[in-house]
Amino acid sequence: MLSIAVCDDELLDCCNIAKSITKILEEAGTPFILRQFQNGTALLQAVESFDIIFLDILMYGHSGMQTAQILRNKAFDKILIFISASKEYVFQAYDVEAFHYLVKPVNQDKLKQVLLKAVEKLYPDPEEFVMISKERRKKKLLLKDIYYFEIKGRIISVHGVDGTFDYYGKISSLEKNLQGRGFFRCHKSYLIHLKYVEIYSRQEAVLDHGEKIPIAKRRYEAFCQEILAFMKEHGGNV
Repeated sequence: MLSIAVCDDELLDCCNIAKSITKILEEAGTPFILRQFQNGTALLQAVESFDIIFLDILMYGHSGMQTAQILRNKAFDKILIFISASKEYVFQAYDVEAFHYLVKPVNQDKLKQVLLKAVEKLYPDPEEFVMISKERRKKKLLLKDIYYFEIKGRIISVHGVDGTFDYYGKISSLEKNLQGRGFFRCHKSYLIHLKYVEIYSRQEAVLDHGEKIPIAKRRYEAFCQEILAFMKEHGGNV
């Protein structure tokens, strides 16, 4: 069972984050236990072994950064997620190998994305898949084998190592379902698997088998952020 701690000396913030985490994990069907702490000292004195710790940075007594350093020195090797009203400590977060840095007020969609990605890292599923339906038949396609999704009208084409499969669907729904799983909508018509991107520019992404996918001008900056984060998470040098 997943064990989570939320540590924030602002009681209301602590409760709200805990409630949001509870809602997200209950909807995902993930069993968990959660404890709340109002300062770093209380967290450090806890006897539990946590899988994920949400830490406010600006707290009385031990700051979140100091608490994180002590945890790492005690051989805590699980996931740390910082929460702060300020962005100025984001680079210090790398020193304690933080998984992510959330800025208050915390966006609920972003929290969900980060939390589910953290759970996935703790309990990786190498056989994640999507089910597509066509002519009253269903087919399972492994996410790891999909290069990209392309939408034309109401038809979604799945391009992957086993060829191309077409089915009726909405790319917006697909984008939402694949959030945090290595896919990014780089263009209104394309949802691309970042692990297959070999080269990219402002105009296009070139996949490792040579195929070129357009990148919309207004999505380029977000694409850069997503692919750099993806590379860092999966061992790339950035």
